[in-house]
Amino acid sequence: MPVCAFAARCHSFHSSRRHPAVSLAPAQLAALAQSIKDWGRELGFAGLRIADADLDGADAGLRQWLAAGFHGQMDYMAAHGSKRARPAELVPGTVRVISARMDYLPRGTPPDWREREQRRLADPQAAVVSVYARGRDYHKVLRSRLQQLAERVAAEIGPFGYRAFTDSAPVMEVEIAQRAGLGWRGKHTLLLDRDAGSMFFLGELYTDLPLPVDEPTGSHCGECRACIDVCPTQAIVGPQRLDARRCISYLTIELKDAIPLELRPLIGNRIYGCDDCQLHCPWNKFAQAGALADFDVRNGLDAASLVELFGWTEDEFDRRLVGSAIRRIGHERWLRNLAVALGNAAQASPGDERIVAALSARADHPSALVREHVRWALDRHTA
Repeated sequence: MPVCAFAARCHSFHSSRRHPAVSLAPAQLAALAQSIKDWGRELGFAGLRIADADLDGADAGLRQWLAAGFHGQMDYMAAHGSKRARPAELVPGTVRVISARMDYLPRGTPPDWREREQRRLADPQAAVVSVYARGRDYHKVLRSRLQQLAERVAAEIGPFGYRAFTDSAPVMEVEIAQRAGLGWRGKHTLLLDRDAGSMFFLGELYTDLPLPVDEPTGSHCGECRACIDVCPTQAIVGPQRLDARRCISYLTIELKDAIPLELRPLIGNRIYGCDDCQLHCPWNKFAQAGALADFDVRNGLDAASLVELFGWTEDEFDRRLVGSAIRRIGHERWLRNLAVALGNAAQASPGDERIVAALSARADHPSALVREHVRWALDRHTA
């Protein structure tokens, strides 16, 4: 967005008390809230509800989590002081948060998709990319749709203050969605919905419109602990308590350094993210396919082999993954992750000629990070 446009939008938010939209009568605001939900569905959102901007008490758990060091290298989680739990401090004038859900299973996903994913996890030479990352970068998709929603509201009522977020600022997305009634926080820390499981993205519109708020729902996990028990690295240390330093999603995406030696064998063939806790969650038998083509699989990432992806040059990586969230980790960490998975393939087929040849071709890679992980993987095949 051009700087001038962003500045103009921020100015309109800060001067929101002068907006005629804020003077709408309660009945008009209620009708507007329903219209916003209808327009959201037209834009591809599967659910949209409204929460108050007061998140009182929400930051206590975050402070405890940070104090335990569970955030690892994600320093941004500790930044911004109290703004994460106080939307009106992040965006002055905020009185409500419109929380939106967008399903991301590719269109045409078969009913037995979880069983298919588990079969790929059992194939040591298959490259497993988290389902959400196989299509277009969700940040771009959701931000665009939220912007369109805001523009639809403005066309209806005139100028109003708003700012859109999609995993892009100090926003407590799951907390807000839970308070808005989009679902409840599961024991794996993700939001769950009885009719849609957890295979969806969240986005928010902070707004100065005093819309009527929706009621939260209760938790429906009961005594189930499937997500806790199945986690390959036991990163879920308790209900709603995740040690990100052990989480495969963190290790393959957020971690910039070498993957700890003791955790490498546990990663298996997962090269970008991890869906295990969601695959085994009973509620995900109700997961819904997305409405947008943006989340359909690109580059065959639901069927690629480790050797195939390890052979991508940096130029090929950049070209193929334009518009993908994966591109953010860069080619170096892409090779690091793949080297670990190729090393783990030795458990089923030690000394596999194709794997050894692929790893040997990268043994003198310019990156010390890549070289170290390649040596580790080769040692697994030649031990």
